Amino acid sequence: MTKMLGAFSTPCEACAISNSTIPGVSKPTEAHLIFIMETSTPELSAASQSSARSSRGVRAGIPIFVSTIQAILFLVHLAIYGTWTFFWGAPDPSRVVEQRIAWVILSVSFVAASLLAHRYFNPLVRAIYTIASVWLGLVSFFFLSACASWIVYGVPLLFGVHLEKRALAAVCFGAGLLAGIYAIVNAAWTRVVRVTVKLPNLPSSWRGRTAALVSDLHLGHVRNIGFLRRIVRKLSQLRPDVLFIPGDMYDGTALDLAPLAKPWAEFSAPFGAYFITGNHEQFTGPAKYLDAVRQSGIHVLENEKIVLDGLQIVGVGDRDAASAERFRSILRQAALDRNAASILLVHNPNRLPIAAEAGISLQLSGHTHRGQYFPFTAIVDGIYGKYAYGLNRFGDLQVYTSCGVGTWGPPMRLGSNPEIVLIQFE
Repeated sequence: MTKMLGAFSTPCEACAISNSTIPGVSKPTEAHLIFIMETSTPELSAASQSSARSSRGVRAGIPIFVSTIQAILFLVHLAIYGTWTFFWGAPDPSRVVEQRIAWVILSVSFVAASLLAHRYFNPLVRAIYTIASVWLGLVSFFFLSACASWIVYGVPLLFGVHLEKRALAAVCFGAGLLAGIYAIVNAAWTRVVRVTVKLPNLPSSWRGRTAALVSDLHLGHVRNIGFLRRIVRKLSQLRPDVLFIPGDMYDGTALDLAPLAKPWAEFSAPFGAYFITGNHEQFTGPAKYLDAVRQSGIHVLENEKIVLDGLQIVGVGDRDAASAERFRSILRQAALDRNAASILLVHNPNRLPIAAEAGISLQLSGHTHRGQYFPFTAIVDGIYGKYAYGLNRFGDLQVYTSCGVGTWGPPMRLGSNPEIVLIQFE
């Protein structure tokens, strides 16, 4: 027994695409869709069972993860409070209890707001989540300010030099506040990054054409319909020949999906728009998100290959790419023509050897956010190396990892910029 994975419910629908205009496309194009079959072979069955076990393990570990994050946040708030009172002075005794209660509430605000956001979507919850997210970002910078305060105060103290504590706290925490404000402004300023890519065996018809890459929009309680409208307007001004969205269009929280899909109807590209799932679409099950994406006129690639005017496009969802064995099997079944150029859409750029082994010409990914803001930028660079961001090579494979256009959690970016990538083929 086999199961077809794809955007079409019947083989007839799949065949029809090669002879008609793609829905939402401005003019007829040559497009062939090839389904990748999920068979009952031992290799794929084992991979599927492993994926199922992994999903159950992730769900079981959520309470532990949430508790751990909350404990860390409580300790960070305690460190900031202790540092501030040491350098600035103890609060008025009559207000000590009030201030401590306020800090406890602030320390649990983001976790509590996140739990609310996964169940409810209304103006009140959106406001609570946005405020808690901004505070979480500021806490990150204030924690760095606290660390800097101790270092700047402690090093001169070793040589008998005493710095004025209040002035030192004002400078360090003031710098943290300014960094947070700049990060908020920077995250709202979307850049267009233009890159040129030369692919071996690229069909001559694709030379000079452009593809837009928009990753990690994270539509949800912070970035919503107004944000999406601005992105769609920018894309329409750029007029790419095709649009690729490699995951995390949604934040994974509760959403009113129908209105949020409408702005995409204002965008069209000659060869259409294509989407694959990221990890955030998997939080509560991807079906509702995929339905909304399809209704907006965007094509969902679920472990399948299409051919657009001679250019091979393969899309693999994040859950299937998480297993090396399954990812390798999917690419093998795609039956790529190694004598023709190919593009792989996969959310996380962590399986480069497998993509290179399959003969992929160009991989387009997101996920990393390039760390979003310091110090997480340095952590992400340590994990992914040069593949955390930008256009790089892994042997014959070219890889572009976008830092994304949206944000997760704090609507802040420092050390990374929100971007729409315009790729020109030559």
